[in-house]
Amino acid sequence: MDLSGKQEILDKRYLRMARIWAENSYCERRKVGALLVKDRTIISDGFNGTPAGFENICEDADGVTKTYVLHAEANAITKVARSNNSSEGATLYITASPCLDCAKLIIQAGIRRVVFNELYRITDGIDLLNRAGIECRHIPDTH
Repeated sequence: MDLSGKQEILDKRYLRMARIWAENSYCERRKVGALLVKDRTIISDGFNGTPAGFENICEDADGVTKTYVLHAEANAITKVARSNNSSEGATLYITASPCLDCAKLIIQAGIRRVVFNELYRITDGIDLLNRAGIECRHIPDTH
């Protein structure tokens, strides 16, 4: 098997793990999971939810997501920032394509690849990542 074939297998495995990690989210509307991988080692993880110390309720009574809910990729990036690891050159595996604000964080964190399952209807985050020269790979969920 060539190197690209091995990378494809790894990408699919890490995406499956990100989907499992998304199950930790308390959000009702959408559960998103993220893994940050460098040199085949998971250096951080995240799922969408409220900031530490807040109640684990993501939506208001009308089902609208609260404005302070953090996205999975933002949680993974801020978590690695508090560790001794560096995200420089890492790959971010995420169950949904990143929004514009998360794309900015991805660029600033030095992440070089983003692999995701679901293409979100608003693609400005992916557009910005492409403009920054970050490899974006869409692997639709086939489970």
